[in-house]
Amino acid sequence: MGRKESIGIGLMGLGVVGGGVAKALTERAEAIAAQVGCPLRLRKILERDLAKTRASKMEPHLFTTDAAEVIGDPEIDIIIEALGGERPAFDFIKEAMGRGKHVVTSNKEVMAKHFPELLSLAKEKGVDILYEASVGGGIPLIAPFKQDLSANEISAIHAIINGTTNYILTRMAAEGLDFSSALKQAQKLGYAEADPTNDIEGIDAAYKLAILATLAFHTEVRPDDVYHEGISRLSSRDFRYARELGYAIKLLAIAKEKDGSIEVRVHPVFIPEDLLLAKVDGVYNAVQVEGDLVGRVLFYGQGAGALPTSSAVVADVINLAQRIKLGVSITPSLRLDPTKKIKPISEIETRYYIRMSTQDRPGVLAQISKILGDHLISISSVIQKETDVAAQVAEIVIMTYPARESAMRKALNEIERLEVVKEVSNFVRVED
Repeated sequence: MGRKESIGIGLMGLGVVGGGVAKALTERAEAIAAQVGCPLRLRKILERDLAKTRASKMEPHLFTTDAAEVIGDPEIDIIIEALGGERPAFDFIKEAMGRGKHVVTSNKEVMAKHFPELLSLAKEKGVDILYEASVGGGIPLIAPFKQDLSANEISAIHAIINGTTNYILTRMAAEGLDFSSALKQAQKLGYAEADPTNDIEGIDAAYKLAILATLAFHTEVRPDDVYHEGISRLSSRDFRYARELGYAIKLLAIAKEKDGSIEVRVHPVFIPEDLLLAKVDGVYNAVQVEGDLVGRVLFYGQGAGALPTSSAVVADVINLAQRIKLGVSITPSLRLDPTKKIKPISEIETRYYIRMSTQDRPGVLAQISKILGDHLISISSVIQKETDVAAQVAEIVIMTYPARESAMRKALNEIERLEVVKEVSNFVRVED
């Protein structure tokens, strides 16, 4: 690889992320050139929306609606993919690497679904693919997992990695809002999309967790391996009871490895309110990692937005450009162990919070306790929280000791069939 006097950049997409990247590359051109040792030239931008091209105030000759003009340009060394979604982004990334281009992407879906394939292709073609912005926006995560934490046997990851859901849960906790009101507030402020499904159902967080778990445990973890559950079942009552019991409620992405078995899951949890993760509010993200040498470390910051995400993308571009300038060979290296087992959600063990509406009469708790006991589930505490005297209905809150998920689900199915139980209103896992 020869030394270069300038490095060509191609940009695909001029949305929130792409627009932030283009602005950073142009406004900070001199400072970036000083870091790299030569200028970075933005040569082509793929964008089909003419309104975005006009709003950017960039030279018209930079823009194209044809991806082939970007991928096939011999003067372009690094392609930045900021389109989002799986297709056509994945196809463009593959074609670019196949033509000897290095790639920087913020695309969590592509990296989560095609991680080993893309790393293998990069190694075959002698190029690299960097993806720091795919998880945690501007928070440095990918590089620490690949380098700074590589001496550790990582045992657990607990992460708040979706700002939309964290904002919604923060508002529900602080203001006593119901879920739909908090969601509308998030949409009004631009924190939630018009269609928020990927966020509120835990899909976005599952993509990100698949990437982190693959890096942490050196085995392929695909999005389909990650159990995910959203936040729409939570009500203001759950937050009130959580606070009384000394807990906060967060949507956590959890990955653990023990004895060659990995569990990966995204769902709401009760966590003790004195933990640092419990205090991460609003649109902020946090990732807690436990390693055998480093102990417990926490990464915290803004997980989305034009500025934080463009920070991560441009840092990856600078990293690649410095190595290209020096003529240093660039190929990714990650050995994956295929022998590790992904544990299904039915096999996990944790504590549980259960809220149910029952008839207000003697013997109800005894019937519920018997079913739980039959499934080897022990009760830690039980409180009758509210009673509707006229309707003779009570609300019961139960906290359990650790139990197997499969046992809990069977027990809840049986409890729901009891004549004295009006409804199992909610159950939430507990992470102490």
